[in-house]
Amino acid sequence: MTESTPLSARARAPRVQGTVRVVGAGLLGASIGHALSALGIDVALDDTSPAQLRLAVDYGAGRRAAADDDPKLIVVAVPPDVTADVIERELTRYPQAVVTDVASVKLEPLHILRDRGVDLTHYIGSHPLAGRERGGAIAARADIFIGRPWVVCRDGETPPSDLALVEGLALDLGAMPIEMSPEDHDRAVALVSHVPQLVASLLAGRFVDAPEGSLGLAGQGVRDTTRIAASAPELWVQILGANATPVVDVLDALSADLRDVADALRAPDAPGARRAVADTIRRGNEGVERLPGKHGQNRRFEQVVVMVDDTPGQLGRLFGELGELDVNVEDLRLEHSPGAQFGLAEISVVPGAVRRAVEGLESRGWKIASTTND
Repeated sequence: MTESTPLSARARAPRVQGTVRVVGAGLLGASIGHALSALGIDVALDDTSPAQLRLAVDYGAGRRAAADDDPKLIVVAVPPDVTADVIERELTRYPQAVVTDVASVKLEPLHILRDRGVDLTHYIGSHPLAGRERGGAIAARADIFIGRPWVVCRDGETPPSDLALVEGLALDLGAMPIEMSPEDHDRAVALVSHVPQLVASLLAGRFVDAPEGSLGLAGQGVRDTTRIAASAPELWVQILGANATPVVDVLDALSADLRDVADALRAPDAPGARRAVADTIRRGNEGVERLPGKHGQNRRFEQVVVMVDDTPGQLGRLFGELGELDVNVEDLRLEHSPGAQFGLAEISVVPGAVRRAVEGLESRGWKIASTTND
């Protein structure tokens, strides 16, 4: 059992039993394979790319699928443009198995399958809201699903046992199953995933022709804002094309907001201009406040920024001393300016722990750069 296996999974038998067939050995498929294998579940991997399949097997995500496999659950983890084809093939080949997919768009493959007249009794669309900027089996990790939402799209004909199996998969991997309709799911991910990808890419695209001196001033804020701009274009062309209508709706609304604030800044001394800008920032504050905290909790955290010397072992010492102070680190961001001999560790803690953290760290010689309330 690996260190990344959820504690709850170590203490009990997995909900999913028997062989799980995973079709697609890329980032999500191989990550599912790693997590299930760590629970002692037989994972049979299949992929149209022999190289990708060999790599996933070599890294321990599962074994090669065999002709006589009898899977109870099949997870389709392939690119969006072939998701419907693979789902149909798997339902036909294994009529007694439950088939789910992890594509980030749910409505388009469902429409395709219905138009073809495919029997979808044992199909349940799902989507783990997890991933990394890098793809492929080499980037797979067993722990990327822990604490993340996993949308499950059932309908009135879904057998309860099938639903329990897919939700059990999510729970075994440490995720939080959430039931949504395909329509609601696609509208939701357009807002919180697909449009943010486009915004990050558009902003990062402005860097291409920027002077080197300007980019040398980049701090953690712009890095956070553009982190996902490193994603693979080939995959996102498919995702955005499959969810175009909800994405366009959000983009149109965002475009109107951009026009309003740009108009205000064209004449910043005009009546109402400063208020328009302030309202834009304030509305952003309100939106951020609505985002759930770690593991989906609606808990708000305070930030303590600590100066950390750029020498080996300092970050480990900081975490160790926070542990001695009984301060749990809810989140962490690191910023290191080029040429500086120190970094800034922005630590998120519950509000009640701020004073204990600041006073305890300062008494141990740490320099506190700022806190949320400064």
